[in-house]
Amino acid sequence: MFHVVLYQPEIPPNTGNIIRLCANAGTHLHLVEPLGFTLEGAKVRRAGLDYHDLASVSRYPDWKAFRQKNNGIELWGFSTRASRRYDKAPFRSGDGLVFGPETRGLPEELLAELGPSRLLRLPMQTESRSLNLSNTVAVALYEALRQNDFQGLA
Repeated sequence: MFHVVLYQPEIPPNTGNIIRLCANAGTHLHLVEPLGFTLEGAKVRRAGLDYHDLASVSRYPDWKAFRQKNNGIELWGFSTRASRRYDKAPFRSGDGLVFGPETRGLPEELLAELGPSRLLRLPMQTESRSLNLSNTVAVALYEALRQNDFQGLA
Protein backbone atom coordinates (compact mmCIF):
# COMPACT_ATOMS: atom_id res chain seq x y z
CA MET A 1 0.00 0.00 0.00
CA PHE A 2 1.12 3.54 -0.72
CA HIS A 3 0.19 6.78 0.98
CA VAL A 4 -0.91 9.96 -0.78
CA VAL A 5 -0.43 13.08 1.31
CA LEU A 6 -2.19 16.30 0.32
CA TYR A 7 -0.72 19.28 2.13
CA GLN A 8 -3.35 22.01 2.46
CA PRO A 9 -5.37 21.18 -0.67
CA GLU A 10 -7.54 24.04 -1.91
CA ILE A 11 -9.80 22.85 -4.73
CA PRO A 12 -12.66 20.50 -3.78
CA PRO A 13 -13.02 18.58 -7.08
CA ASN A 14 -9.30 17.75 -7.09
CA THR A 15 -9.54 16.19 -3.63
CA GLY A 16 -12.74 14.39 -4.62
CA ASN A 17 -10.99 12.91 -7.66
CA ILE A 18 -8.03 11.89 -5.49
CA ILE A 19 -10.37 10.21 -2.98
CA ARG A 20 -11.76 8.15 -5.86
CA LEU A 21 -8.25 7.40 -7.15
CA CYS A 22 -7.04 6.27 -3.71
CA ALA A 23 -10.11 4.07 -3.18
CA ASN A 24 -9.50 2.31 -6.51
CA ALA A 25 -5.74 1.97 -5.95
CA GLY A 26 -5.96 0.71 -2.36
CA THR A 27 -4.04 3.75 -1.18
CA HIS A 28 -4.36 5.62 2.10
CA LEU A 29 -5.09 9.35 1.70
CA HIS A 30 -3.75 11.80 4.29
CA LEU A 31 -5.14 15.35 4.36
CA VAL A 32 -3.06 17.98 6.14
CA GLU A 33 -5.11 21.01 7.18
CA PRO A 34 -6.10 23.67 6.67
CA LEU A 35 -8.27 22.52 3.78
CA GLY A 36 -9.69 25.07 1.38
CA PHE A 37 -13.14 23.43 1.67
CA THR A 38 -15.15 21.03 3.79
CA LEU A 39 -15.13 17.33 2.99
CA GLU A 40 -18.89 17.34 3.35
CA GLY A 41 -19.22 19.89 0.53
CA ALA A 42 -21.17 18.99 -2.60
CA LYS A 43 -18.20 19.53 -4.94
CA VAL A 44 -16.01 17.03 -3.08
CA ARG A 45 -18.84 14.49 -2.81
CA ARG A 46 -19.71 14.89 -6.50
CA ALA A 47 -16.12 14.37 -7.66
CA GLY A 48 -15.59 11.40 -5.33
CA LEU A 49 -18.99 9.94 -6.24
CA ASP A 50 -19.70 7.00 -3.98
CA TYR A 51 -16.05 6.26 -3.23
CA HIS A 52 -15.87 8.16 0.07
CA ASP A 53 -16.93 5.06 2.00
CA LEU A 54 -14.36 2.92 0.14
CA ALA A 55 -11.43 5.27 0.71
CA SER A 56 -9.11 5.25 3.70
CA VAL A 57 -8.74 8.93 4.65
CA SER A 58 -7.03 10.54 7.66
CA ARG A 59 -6.98 14.23 8.58
CA TYR A 60 -4.35 16.14 10.53
CA PRO A 61 -4.48 19.68 11.92
CA ASP A 62 -0.99 20.44 10.60
CA TRP A 63 2.23 18.97 9.16
CA LYS A 64 3.72 18.34 12.62
CA ALA A 65 0.74 16.18 13.61
CA PHE A 66 1.01 14.21 10.35
CA ARG A 67 4.73 13.57 10.91
CA GLN A 68 4.21 12.51 14.54
CA LYS A 69 1.59 9.92 13.59
CA ASN A 70 3.42 8.69 10.46
CA ASN A 71 7.13 8.95 11.25
CA GLY A 72 7.84 5.54 9.68
CA ILE A 73 6.65 6.50 6.20
CA GLU A 74 9.38 7.27 3.65
CA LEU A 75 8.22 10.42 1.88
CA TRP A 76 8.65 11.69 -1.67
CA GLY A 77 7.74 15.32 -2.32
CA PHE A 78 6.50 16.53 -5.69
CA SER A 79 7.44 19.97 -6.91
CA THR A 80 7.89 21.78 -10.21
CA ARG A 81 11.16 23.04 -8.66
CA ALA A 82 12.65 19.55 -8.26
CA SER A 83 15.31 18.35 -10.67
CA ARG A 84 14.76 14.55 -10.41
CA ARG A 85 12.12 12.96 -12.61
CA TYR A 86 9.42 10.96 -10.83
CA ASP A 87 10.13 7.82 -12.87
CA LYS A 88 13.73 7.73 -11.59
CA ALA A 89 12.69 7.26 -7.95
CA PRO A 90 12.80 3.73 -6.51
CA PHE A 91 9.30 3.59 -4.97
CA ARG A 92 8.69 0.93 -2.34
CA SER A 93 5.41 -0.26 -0.91
CA GLY A 94 4.55 1.90 2.09
CA ASP A 95 6.10 5.08 0.69
CA GLY A 96 4.24 8.37 0.90
CA LEU A 97 3.79 10.75 -2.02
CA VAL A 98 3.44 14.36 -0.84
CA PHE A 99 1.72 17.08 -2.89
CA GLY A 100 1.26 20.75 -2.09
CA PRO A 101 -1.64 23.15 -2.51
CA GLU A 102 -2.74 23.88 -6.05
CA THR A 103 -1.85 27.58 -6.08
CA ARG A 104 1.54 27.47 -4.33
CA GLY A 105 2.98 23.97 -4.19
CA LEU A 106 4.90 22.69 -1.19
CA PRO A 107 6.44 25.42 0.99
CA GLU A 108 10.22 25.90 1.11
CA GLU A 109 10.52 24.62 4.69
CA LEU A 110 8.80 21.34 3.80
CA LEU A 111 10.96 20.95 0.66
CA ALA A 112 14.05 21.51 2.83
CA GLU A 113 12.83 18.97 5.41
CA LEU A 114 12.39 16.30 2.74
CA GLY A 115 15.74 17.14 1.12
CA PRO A 116 16.64 17.41 -2.57
CA SER A 117 17.14 13.65 -3.01
CA ARG A 118 13.48 13.07 -2.02
CA LEU A 119 11.98 15.68 -4.37
CA LEU A 120 10.48 14.71 -7.71
CA ARG A 121 8.92 16.40 -10.71
CA LEU A 122 6.84 15.39 -13.69
CA PRO A 123 8.34 16.52 -17.01
CA MET A 124 6.43 19.19 -18.90
CA GLN A 125 6.99 22.06 -21.30
CA THR A 126 9.36 24.67 -19.87
CA GLU A 127 6.87 27.50 -20.36
CA SER A 128 4.19 25.63 -18.38
CA ARG A 129 3.61 26.45 -14.70
CA SER A 130 2.17 23.18 -13.42
CA LEU A 131 -0.14 20.24 -14.02
CA ASN A 132 -3.52 19.69 -12.38
CA LEU A 133 -3.10 18.23 -8.89
CA SER A 134 -5.36 15.21 -9.37
CA ASN A 135 -3.62 14.37 -12.67
CA THR A 136 -0.19 14.67 -11.04
CA VAL A 137 -1.21 12.40 -8.17
CA ALA A 138 -2.59 9.82 -10.62
CA VAL A 139 0.58 9.77 -12.74
CA ALA A 140 2.88 9.53 -9.71
CA LEU A 141 0.82 6.94 -7.86
CA TYR A 142 0.50 4.67 -10.87
CA GLU A 143 4.24 4.84 -11.48
CA ALA A 144 4.79 3.75 -7.87
CA LEU A 145 2.25 0.95 -8.32
CA ARG A 146 3.83 -0.10 -11.64
CA GLN A 147 7.27 -0.35 -10.04
CA ASN A 148 5.74 -2.67 -7.44
CA ASP A 149 3.96 -4.83 -10.04
CA PHE A 150 0.55 -3.38 -9.04
CA GLN A 151 0.69 -5.46 -5.85
CA GLY A 152 -2.78 -6.02 -4.43
CA LEU A 153 -4.62 -4.79 -7.52
CA ALA A 154 -6.51 -6.91 -10.05
